[in-house]
Amino acid sequence: MDTKNALAALSSLAQEHRLAVFRLLVQTGPEGLAASKIGEQLQIAPSSLSFHLKELSHAGLISSRQQGRFLIYTADVGAMNALIGFLTENCCGGQPCGPTSKVCTP
Repeated sequence: MDTKNALAALSSLAQEHRLAVFRLLVQTGPEGLAASKIGEQLQIAPSSLSFHLKELSHAGLISSRQQGRFLIYTADVGAMNALIGFLTENCCGGQPCGPTSKVCTP
């Protein structure tokens, strides 16, 4: 992931409803959710939800597929992992860090 894409992803996630939508879709997994179910679970009005889904989609963090008359949204786990990799690629000066470390120690 390059800086431009990382900034787009981070900017997209820097909003309460979009972050909640993305986290819900990550939890849901590859089966995804219809927009109506996302709105119900997060109590977001359909007009607002459409805007937030569009922003997450433009940032490359979610995708959608047609299933009957519904659009099913899923988190793009590859994009999420690429963002995490971008944020941590220089962690600890190249030294291994344990998952329980609070601070990187060389």
